[in-house]
Amino acid sequence: MSKARIDARFADLKREGRAAFVSYVMAGDPDAATALAILKGLPGAGADLIELGFPFSDPMAEGPPIQRSALRALDKGMTLAGTLDLVRAFRIGDQTTPIVLMGYTNPLVTWGYDAFAQDAAEAGVDGLIVVDLPPEEAGPLADALDAAGVALIRLATPTTDDARLKVVVRRTSGFVYYVSVAGVTGVKEADAATVAPHVERVRKASGLPVAVGFGIKTPERASAIARVADAVVVGSALVDEVAEALQMNEDVTARVLSKASSLSKAVRSARVGQTTV
Repeated sequence: MSKARIDARFADLKREGRAAFVSYVMAGDPDAATALAILKGLPGAGADLIELGFPFSDPMAEGPPIQRSALRALDKGMTLAGTLDLVRAFRIGDQTTPIVLMGYTNPLVTWGYDAFAQDAAEAGVDGLIVVDLPPEEAGPLADALDAAGVALIRLATPTTDDARLKVVVRRTSGFVYYVSVAGVTGVKEADAATVAPHVERVRKASGLPVAVGFGIKTPERASAIARVADAVVVGSALVDEVAEALQMNEDVTARVLSKASSLSKAVRSARVGQTTV
């Protein structure tokens, strides 16, 4: 089924007239068993799509919360192979929620693009975001993912001009991830009024849904972005809940899913009484 799940989910949401809530969590954080419990609970908490980070020792695009999340996962032995195992376990009970892996190039090079693409598709992965792989160098990976039916999802940023955007959206499928603020994750806040014209520009250039991420931590912020984008991505706010639950000796899964539920409700209700995007 692979990337068809992404297309089907966005088609359903367009008919419903609402944006998607996309939850980002780190594979293996704080451990494999808890990470799986969180994954299994996210659709029930309102996640329309799931971004699953695979931990890497040098996550250059990430701010401190996700850096710490990756280190917690690595300390517990999580690997890219372990990440695919989590997806397989999730798929036993859920065949409809799209899962997009997000991470960095080195582990993929080590695995081999063709082998990884096939293994990811077999596990039930629908898409892949590779933060540090520019379009000019992505041809071999794009070929492998196309053959396996997995979407290559690219990033556009506030500094992506029209000429560069044409390059970015080439061979992109599923959706485009618009990074709403300059800098790393979890630091600045996204502003809907500033984001809106960029979302429209990216949507027009790509013909694809546009998901907005970085700088969205609160239900209020998520609701505002949901009025102008096709999807709202929240990551740092969720991995912060893992850290705080560990510090307070609370139930990690319950705390993360509670946060996800409050964010998803804000996204789902954002366009009530408003014309669709």
